[in-house]
Amino acid sequence: MKRIYLDYAATTPTHPKVVEAMQPYFSDKFGNPSSIHSFGQEAKGAVERAREQVVRLLAPRHSSGQGGSVEEIVFTSGGTEADNFALEGVAFANEGRGNHIIVSAVEHHAVTECCGFLKKRGFKITYLPVDRYGLADPEDVKKAITDKTILVSIMHANNEVGTIEPIAEISKVVKEKGIYFHTDAVQTAGHIPLNVNELGVDLLSISAHKLYGPKGVGALYVRKGTRIARFLYGGGQENNRRASTENVPGIVGFGVAAELALEDVNNGESRKLIPLRDKLIKGILEKIPDSQLNGHPTFRLPNNVNVTIKYVEGESMLLNLDMEGIAASTGSACSSGSLEPSHVLMAIGLSPELAHGSLRFTLGRLTTEEEIDKVLMVLPKIVEKLRAMSPLARK
Repeated sequence: MKRIYLDYAATTPTHPKVVEAMQPYFSDKFGNPSSIHSFGQEAKGAVERAREQVVRLLAPRHSSGQGGSVEEIVFTSGGTEADNFALEGVAFANEGRGNHIIVSAVEHHAVTECCGFLKKRGFKITYLPVDRYGLADPEDVKKAITDKTILVSIMHANNEVGTIEPIAEISKVVKEKGIYFHTDAVQTAGHIPLNVNELGVDLLSISAHKLYGPKGVGALYVRKGTRIARFLYGGGQENNRRASTENVPGIVGFGVAAELALEDVNNGESRKLIPLRDKLIKGILEKIPDSQLNGHPTFRLPNNVNVTIKYVEGESMLLNLDMEGIAASTGSACSSGSLEPSHVLMAIGLSPELAHGSLRFTLGRLTTEEEIDKVLMVLPKIVEKLRAMSPLARK
């Protein structure tokens, strides 16, 4: 049985060119970038090349010459660390002028759990509501700002329902008040056009394994002039902002993945994925009664399909799909083992029962129309079978 992978938002397969680029840095080019001898300098050069590749993905240079700087990229162990670094770093570096942080109600757990940690240490957190599509309103941000606000963090696009937030519009509100602005761009980097200068953010988080790079490496963009406390203590790596010997193979792979991702974005990868995404959405809604799309119908990631199917459990559908060789998700990969309903789906107004009946399909480079057809053939039969056994289903 051919297996079909439709969970690209959870992780992506590492690109063969990325694996090839990483290989020498496990063996022949094994030096420590902090060493001054030739082995170390070879590794250091590789890290700095990767830094250039990543900054080009996040801040492509305009004809005016404006672009990003390599000093603004801090390599981390992944998107979670980048989010934690942004929130904790800004909070502790600026607590002398305020203790208030604003985030949306649909942020990734890497942000919300970090906010819980900061709250215990005296910071005040405001969770902004979103509309039924998952969109945050710039006016709500404006109303929530106080003279103690030091940071606003709104994700670029939601990892569960795929809604793309109005980051540039929110930035105008935040910048008027001289407040730092962070966005979690883990789901957007390498998939839709991204430019930190056009978005107007001071900090931005990304992760390599979401864009066909290796797991265990990410980055935080920190705009020049941003007051941020260092995250790890020890050596002087990453311009004294994050101690720890660099993960050289991972960083090298990240750089190549970023370069390949930028090519895909420039060549319009979304033009291939959007028709497949829309075919899957249309097919599910037409073939399965009492189903609905979650997230914004147009302001959404080109690869994201999140649906609620009434009268059945998402986990049951997921297990039955897996038996048919189809890999999908019921929500965020980081909480897929939780019995609690998705906080994102609850925030957009779904009841716990409906939230438990959600499925997320996320498409990628290798997705084909034949795979979409297979889902549309298999899923309605699974739902029909499960509803026949469900006491909740209308008979």
